[in-house]
Amino acid sequence: MSRRLVVVRHAKAEQGGPTDFERALTPRGRADAADAGAWLARQGFTPDRALVSAATRARETWASLTEGGGWDLAPDVDRGLYAAEPDTVVDLITRVDDAVQALVVIGHNPTMASLAQLLGDGEGDPELENELLSGFPTSATAVFSYDGSWADLAEGVARLVGYHVGRG
Repeated sequence: MSRRLVVVRHAKAEQGGPTDFERALTPRGRADAADAGAWLARQGFTPDRALVSAATRARETWASLTEGGGWDLAPDVDRGLYAAEPDTVVDLITRVDDAVQALVVIGHNPTMASLAQLLGDGEGDPELENELLSGFPTSATAVFSYDGSWADLAEGVARLVGYHVGRG
């Protein structure tokens, strides 16, 4: 059974805020995230579940992503995603119920870029692989196809099938 996993770096945020955790998206960030959501919708993607960092910019990215995608799904907000290492994010994903076919994870760099590189089996479209390896800027969205239980997700087991950088 093929599953879809979408790894997203939060959109462009303000440089300052009361704390780093509370930095909000810029107007460009909101537009970029909406563009990424619209792109996902055009690919036929509809999420069943979303794991989103509790940081303001990640939650706002999800809100704009859903607006662009036309989805109505409340996210699972996780404070641990704010400072998580890639292995920790994989651990969170492996706890997802197998009834979920399409999962979005929104977090921060360098973790999201590392996660996307870690998950890929290297057998995806070479052009997409090169784009992913060339950088993971704000609003970067990597789509993976994965055949297996979420509990078995590990390094190098997912195929990169889409890559987009939202620029609204």
